[in-house]
Amino acid sequence: MKVLVTGGAGFIGSHTVERILARGWEAVVLDNLSTGLRTNVADGVRMIEMDILDDRLLDLFTRENFDCVVHLAAQTAVPYSIDHPDTDCQINLLGLVNILEACRKTGVNRVVFASSAAVYGNAANLPIIEETTLYPGSFYGLTKCTGEKYLKLYSQIHNVEYVALRYANVYGERQGDGGEGGVVSIFTRKLYQNQSLSIFGDGGQTRDFIYVGDVAAANCQALIAPKVAANRVYNISTQTQTSVNELAHLLSQAAEKPVHKNYMPARDGDIYHSMLSNQAAVASLGWNPVMPLAEGLNRTYHSLKKSL
Repeated sequence: MKVLVTGGAGFIGSHTVERILARGWEAVVLDNLSTGLRTNVADGVRMIEMDILDDRLLDLFTRENFDCVVHLAAQTAVPYSIDHPDTDCQINLLGLVNILEACRKTGVNRVVFASSAAVYGNAANLPIIEETTLYPGSFYGLTKCTGEKYLKLYSQIHNVEYVALRYANVYGERQGDGGEGGVVSIFTRKLYQNQSLSIFGDGGQTRDFIYVGDVAAANCQALIAPKVAANRVYNISTQTQTSVNELAHLLSQAAEKPVHKNYMPARDGDIYHSMLSNQAAVASLGWNPVMPLAEGLNRTYHSLKKSL
C-alpha cells in the first residue's frame, strides 16, 4: 500500500511515517517545511517539498497513484487562529479541499483526517462522546469542525472514503512548543533549562494527554479499518484526566529534579476540564492506547535532553 502523509515531516506526521514503514507499507511525505523538519523524516523515505495549496498537487497525485492519504498538514496553533483567521482558513479548509479534489480525481481509496478535541469547546459532560454537540471556541476548532463536514459531503457526493480522528492533547518526542497540547513540550524544555513553569489558574484544570506513538498507531489502524467503520468520526484519547499540577509532578520525576511553579491568572476562554471517550475507536478501529503517561513523559524529556 502506498500512503501519502501530508505534514509528514512534522510531529505527528513523522511518527506516523515510522509506523507505516513498520507495517511494510510505502510512505511518501509531502511537507512545506513551515514547521516540519527534514531531519524528522525517516531514512529512505521520499519527501516532496510542496504546499497543500499548490496548484501542482493534482499532477503529483496523478503521477504517484497513491492508495491512501493521511492528511496531517495544518495550522494547529489556537492563538494564531484567533489572530489570523484568514490564514487558518486557507490552510485548514482550502488546503483540505485541494487534497480532497486530488483524491477524488485520482481514485484514492481512503483519507484519514486529523481533527481535534478543539471541535467540542467547553463540553459539560465527561467523557466527551463523538455525538456531543460541537461548540468550537476558536477558529482552529471551527476549521476542523468544518473540515469534517467537507469530508462527509465528499463521501456522499463523490464517494471519497474517509476516517476522521479527533485527537486529544498529543505529546511526545519531536513536538514543538506551538500548536495543540504544547504544554508538555513547553514544560519539558523549561524544566531542562531549570526555569519555573508558568501555570495559568490553580493548576487543577485537566486534559487528556495521549502519546504520539498511540496516535500514529490510530492513524494506521484507520487506514485498514473495515468499510463499515469508515465515513465516521472517532475520538483518539486515553479517556483519562490529568491535572496540570500532576503533569508538572510527573515531569519532575522524569527529570529527577524539583519543579518550581509560577501560578498566574487564568486565561479567558481556557477549558477547565477535558476528557474524551475512546470507546468507539477501541470497538471499531481495533485500536487501544498503550503508553502510560509517566513512561511517555520520561521518553519525551530524555529525547529533548539528547537533542539539546
